[in-house]
Amino acid sequence: MGEEASISLRIELGTDTLLGPGKAALLGGIRETGSIAAAGRRMGMSYKRAWYLIDTLNKAFREPLVTASRGGKTGGVTQLTPMGDEILDCYQRMERLTLTAVAVELELLGTLMKPTVA
Repeated sequence: MGEEASISLRIELGTDTLLGPGKAALLGGIRETGSIAAAGRRMGMSYKRAWYLIDTLNKAFREPLVTASRGGKTGGVTQLTPMGDEILDCYQRMERLTLTAVAVELELLGTLMKPTVA
């Protein structure tokens, strides 16, 4: 029996920016938690790295994808902008379409792989 093959979608946004599974997961984590730090922690990523990735995305699009405001007693609020929601939803649709388009070939590749020895 073969292994399971998988595919991940990486989109080049110009010459120096990529949108792939990691940045999409970070955006999704921000959507779910309302926090860059919490979204980064879920991925085992430092706040500094998470903020750098968000800053890169914010600069790549006409409008920011994420806004953050400092807060008082309860902390700041971080959220996806409408553009951020649109970009994340678009990426997720493209990912599903890609998986559907190559499902048969991925299964074939999986059957042709050597089994891993445990």
